[in-house]
Amino acid sequence: MASRFRNLFFHRLLLLCLPSLAAASARVPALIVFGDSTVDAGNNNQIQTVLKSNFSPYGRDIAGGRPTGRFCNGRLATDFISEALGLPPLVPAYLDPDYGIKDFAQGVCFASAGTGLDNATSDVLSVIPLWQEVEYFKEYRRRLGRYVGKARAMHIVREAVYIVSIGTNDFLENYYSYVTGRFREFKVEEFEDFLIDRAADFLTAIYTVGARKISFTSLGAMGCLPLERTTNVLHGGDCIEEYNKVARDFNVKLQALIHRLCSSLPGLKLRYAPVYDGLLRIIQNPSAYGIENVAEGCCATGKFEMGYLCDQWNPLTCKDADEYIFWDAFHPTEKINRMMAQATLRTSLAEFI
Repeated sequence: MASRFRNLFFHRLLLLCLPSLAAASARVPALIVFGDSTVDAGNNNQIQTVLKSNFSPYGRDIAGGRPTGRFCNGRLATDFISEALGLPPLVPAYLDPDYGIKDFAQGVCFASAGTGLDNATSDVLSVIPLWQEVEYFKEYRRRLGRYVGKARAMHIVREAVYIVSIGTNDFLENYYSYVTGRFREFKVEEFEDFLIDRAADFLTAIYTVGARKISFTSLGAMGCLPLERTTNVLHGGDCIEEYNKVARDFNVKLQALIHRLCSSLPGLKLRYAPVYDGLLRIIQNPSAYGIENVAEGCCATGKFEMGYLCDQWNPLTCKDADEYIFWDAFHPTEKINRMMAQATLRTSLAEFI
């Protein structure tokens, strides 16, 4: 009962904090999402990869308790953003056969868990590379044109809000895992620059298709993920400061890229969504947010499990995910996703709604 009350309270608080839904809906015809597991609504369900979450207890706090392929106990930040814009409360995955172009006309997710800016990152777990997400976007625009007409389709594409959330896997799954060999090719500062160049290529590509109003999410404090804390046993399981510094340095370079692209691409409104400081504030002062555990995930032991290692038969999974920042060892809980959505709506998306 207490958990349901908190969920209702936070839902109402979210609506009170946001602009008029009717006004926002009139200005924003669709929400279009690119990225990785932070925003994957279930595309990985449809591909051959071990990185899936279409089983319990994932999705246990979504209405009906249905696992959708979201790496969370409930909804993602993009789902809350969509609802706040007066659009559907769940952003559909483009590869989900239960949805069609009628649904995608109001919102669509091309993201794939485990992918990155570097194509080598998607190869690690055989997921959808970012270039393929762009190809799906091009296909989507063609399908949209056949459904609503070319003029209306271009209006939707140009007036839609775009969310991009990607980059963590490039470091933790790729560079620091030593799987791809990138650590031999680049110093970490050089790898950051390489990723920034890939981000520029991607953003230019979707701009060419028609994207104009884009929010690019900063890297979070990735050294504080439970999985990384678990590997840091020699230092008491603290956050890995080296990884957090890389995130901060990358974010500075990302902001410079945003400024550069906005100056060179006419009509582009590319904005930076600052999540690093917000997440770190919660980690450093959890009681202020009703959080009891910041070092472990809710699922299983919370130290290293995600995907298939986080299953419904583990007796250690917590009863109330709202007491945790992390759902599994890598991904935030629905509560934190709701808070990140609020922050994004107040910052990078504010001028679009």
